[in-house]
Amino acid sequence: MTELTRRRLVLAGLATPFLGRMAFAEEIGLTLPEDMKSPDTARHNISSFRTIYWREHFDTLGSGAIVADTVSRALHFWGADGTYKLYPTSVPISEELTRRGYTEVIGKKEGPTWTPTPSMRERDPSLPAVVPAGPENPLGTHALYLSWQYYRIHGTHDTRKIGRRSSDGCIGLYNEMIADLYPRVAVGTKVKLI
Repeated sequence: MTELTRRRLVLAGLATPFLGRMAFAEEIGLTLPEDMKSPDTARHNISSFRTIYWREHFDTLGSGAIVADTVSRALHFWGADGTYKLYPTSVPISEELTRRGYTEVIGKKEGPTWTPTPSMRERDPSLPAVVPAGPENPLGTHALYLSWQYYRIHGTHDTRKIGRRSSDGCIGLYNEMIADLYPRVAVGTKVKLI
C-alpha cells in the first residue's frame, strides 16, 4: 500500500461521520448551502434541528404555540407576543408510543407526582403506584398536562434521556429548561406533535 493510498483511506474515514450528518440534515428538510455540500468544506457542527415557523402549523398564535418535533427531538415555543424559544427534548422510544397531531395544555404542575399508566404497569408490574415530587420522580420538577390522557411535556432528572428516544410517550426536557418554559406557557396553549 503506498503512502498516498493510506492518506486517502485515513481522510475518507475521517470524513464519513460528517457526510452522514449532512445526509441526515437533508433528509429532515434542512437546506444546506451549496458550499456546505462539498466534503472539502463540511462543517463539524451540523445539527438535526430544523427551522419551524408557527404559521406552518397554526392559524394564529393565540396565547402561544408549541411544536414538538419528534424527528429532530426539539420543542419550539412561540409566546403570544411572538417570542421564540427552542429546547432539546427526549421523545417516545417507539413509533407505537408516539402520538402525533394537535392537542393543548390543560394544566400545569410544579413538583408533579407521577402515576404509571396502566400499560406501563402491565409491562412492568414492579413499578410503584405513585412517585411523589422529588429527585426520583420521572416527571422532573415541572409538568405541562396535555388534553391527551397520560401525555405530558415535563422535566427529567435523568439528563441522559435528552436527545434520545427514551420516553413512554411524553416529551421530556432538562429540568432547567422546563423551568424556563413553564411560566411562559398558559393553560390553553396550542400544541402540535410532529
